[in-house]
Amino acid sequence: MNKEEILAKSRAENKNKDVYEIEVLKQANSCGIIVMAVLAVIFFSVQIFVGGGQNWGMWALVFSPSMATFWVKYTKLRRKHELLTAIAYTVIVAVSAGYHIYNLIVSSTIL
Repeated sequence: MNKEEILAKSRAENKNKDVYEIEVLKQANSCGIIVMAVLAVIFFSVQIFVGGGQNWGMWALVFSPSMATFWVKYTKLRRKHELLTAIAYTVIVAVSAGYHIYNLIVSSTIL
């Protein structure tokens, strides 16, 4: 296989996207998720420290990007690990969101 055939095959696989740009976007997304998780831990800790209770809705929001990422990875790659991780994140998000909604309903002055 010569150089031109390899380049043509690579362009077809990447659909004329810049591989470096794709890697930068992956790193940026990972960094964004880490920053979001760190801020959530800070907010959660401060909320508990000042007596505001626990905000489970925030945890549902924090874990939802990871949940979505693993579902997409599973649908594209069909790996058992991605499926198990996606299911675990889905359970965490569902329980957190459900508990948050339950707390909102219980503490509601309208209902």
